[in-house]
Amino acid sequence: MPDAIQIVQADDELWQQYDALATRSYGHPVGDITRLRPHADIRVALRDGRVIAGGLGLMVPQFFGGAPVPSALLSAGCVAPEERGAQLSVDMLAERLRHLRDQGAVISTLWTTSSAYVRHLHWEAPVPVFAWSIATDDLKRAYTRPALPVTHGRTPQADDLQRRLSRHWNGAVLRPQWWPAWMDGKQELTTYQFGPEQTPTGLLSFTTKRDARHGMELTVHDFWAADEETVTAMMAFLASHHTRAPAIHFRRSALPPYPALLHNLHRYRPTAQAWHPWMLRILDPHEAVRLRGWPADGEITVPMEIEGENGGTWDQYLLEVKDGAGQLTTTHAAGEVRLTRRQLAVWYAGGYRSAASARLAGVAARSGEALIALIRATADHDPWLPDHF
Repeated sequence: MPDAIQIVQADDELWQQYDALATRSYGHPVGDITRLRPHADIRVALRDGRVIAGGLGLMVPQFFGGAPVPSALLSAGCVAPEERGAQLSVDMLAERLRHLRDQGAVISTLWTTSSAYVRHLHWEAPVPVFAWSIATDDLKRAYTRPALPVTHGRTPQADDLQRRLSRHWNGAVLRPQWWPAWMDGKQELTTYQFGPEQTPTGLLSFTTKRDARHGMELTVHDFWAADEETVTAMMAFLASHHTRAPAIHFRRSALPPYPALLHNLHRYRPTAQAWHPWMLRILDPHEAVRLRGWPADGEITVPMEIEGENGGTWDQYLLEVKDGAGQLTTTHAAGEVRLTRRQLAVWYAGGYRSAASARLAGVAARSGEALIALIRATADHDPWLPDHF
């Protein structure tokens, strides 16, 4: 009979075992296990003193409705190949989340290729994710560079700008002070700021790699602009690399979801590649609603039903939004709208842009007006998470 499994916080020796296991499980070294160690909660599963599974957890806020919400970001999870198929990963996720919930997390986000698996545990993808490639000559024809100052190097002012702009999107991370250095060390980013030195309006970072035959591959990681002029300046700056880079690549989810290319390219022929999505789970509906930002104008009152945490049951609530504050109150009245836990995550992130899209996704509603009000409550910000962890 197999020995019992323990899930514990990793000390130095167990961390080293976890690092080696991740390399064996992923088929390559996972550098973030070392880079993020000072900032992460690391849990490992032990059988007879040997690490057979592990994962990182980061307590980092994400913006929703313009307000930072305490979030458990999960990363670098792995299970030894010989231990797979016995639900160990489910137990690991539960234990990793338990400790992060104790630290205040009310939502959780992860990137994963195993979408079906985490859907069973109430995570869901608010939006599809794409990487984009555009011929550099096409960018050059579409954008004329304005007279906007460009400064090489990462600056505190540009990082502050990025944090301010993050508020405009649902899901964007409120980057801690250590985050930019981690990104730079991991990716070897080249970074530029646009606009006045003390009050920049844009942040652009990218990687370059020598092409096998000639020139280089240029891949954008950060594209943050405060206004249309800065978008134009940053696109034109990327186009200025046309003699060395035949195409400009935007890493998955790096290109913000606004129609800059659609409305400016003379010939619309970029290519898009679908990637596995980021997925969101609501851990504590009451606190997630209270801490989220809400529209300051108008009032919303919607009776709703939400699937129980363990599935199979439905709990009744009243959602009230007034003066930019939201509250979810337990009731015993039938709801006008019914959301599964997965649908709750999509709605929370603003993934349903209309009542029609919500109905097509399976959201049940007794009242069309209630559904419209519910969708409008979170649709004032687009979902976008450009950070990877």
